[in-house]
Amino acid sequence: MSAELLLVVGGLALLDMLSPATLGVTVYLLLTEKERLSSRLMIYLSTVAAFYFFVGIVFMLGLDVLLTAFSSIFQNRIVSWVMLIIGVLLFIASFYYPKSEKNDLPRPKSKSKSSMIALGFTTSLIEVGAAFPYFAAIGLMSTSNLAVYQWLPTLVGYNLVMVLPPIILLTLHLLLGRVMQRPLERLRIKLSKYSGSAISWMMSIVGLILIFYSLDYL
Repeated sequence: MSAELLLVVGGLALLDMLSPATLGVTVYLLLTEKERLSSRLMIYLSTVAAFYFFVGIVFMLGLDVLLTAFSSIFQNRIVSWVMLIIGVLLFIASFYYPKSEKNDLPRPKSKSKSSMIALGFTTSLIEVGAAFPYFAAIGLMSTSNLAVYQWLPTLVGYNLVMVLPPIILLTLHLLLGRVMQRPLERLRIKLSKYSGSAISWMMSIVGLILIFYSLDYL
């Protein structure tokens, strides 16, 4: 894997750290849960990471099969044009994405471990359709013809980076206790108000990345 590709995929992973739903659930649990907080939150985050990792593997293998269906003469040009079109559409759509000032973030209905797993799947299903950085990273790795031993650990690293902010919040909460109460409240309000804006920014940035990356192969 080239350093340029690794840098781009790493940047997309950092962008995916701004997931409003996953952060929103984490903040809610930190503010409301008193018993077995760490275990419940880690079950939730593990479910989210496992879901995205499985989706990533499916798409990597599926895209690889589709790409090999084309001849080597047309493969790069066709894929590059598709990436260019998707990038342009994402960039344009980012200006029209609804930026509502209040969004209801998912919350657990009970405190059991099974409810944390169910919440993880629910959050992942809600966000997977708007996981533009993740799918852009998968597309870039697929078009680069990486071997399994190259893209598999990259997917693992991507998903670890994606759930890193909630883990950092949990660590700070465990270390600082009540000191984190007010910052978490402010973060919860901001996430509830501006989740639409975060997705809009993601769409525009990913769109630009796809556009510039595809120009070299047209």
